[in-house]
Amino acid sequence: MAATGAEEVFRVLEGRWKMLIIFHLFSKGTMRFSALEKAIPAVSQKMLTQQLRDLESNGIVRRTVYPQVPPKVEYDLTAWGKEMCPALDAFLEWGARRPKTSGE
Repeated sequence: MAATGAEEVFRVLEGRWKMLIIFHLFSKGTMRFSALEKAIPAVSQKMLTQQLRDLESNGIVRRTVYPQVPPKVEYDLTAWGKEMCPALDAFLEWGARRPKTSGE
């Protein structure tokens, strides 16, 4: 049962950029697409779009389009997306405690 739950979580969060997107939205709140591009300079526009769509379809990110010219699109975490942030904080704390191995 636990393995099935873990598999589902990993499926939702898999992707090179999803965790970074989530961290930026959690720390900065609502962000426009261009701000996310600047915050994660190594990601391509196509990949950022794909990762945001995946997160949106899984209910983690909300996309808001404002009917204006030029179009204004903003992203923020849904309530469900925000619920995962304490777990992500714990994950970061765990990573910060990682012992150094020889060769590092």
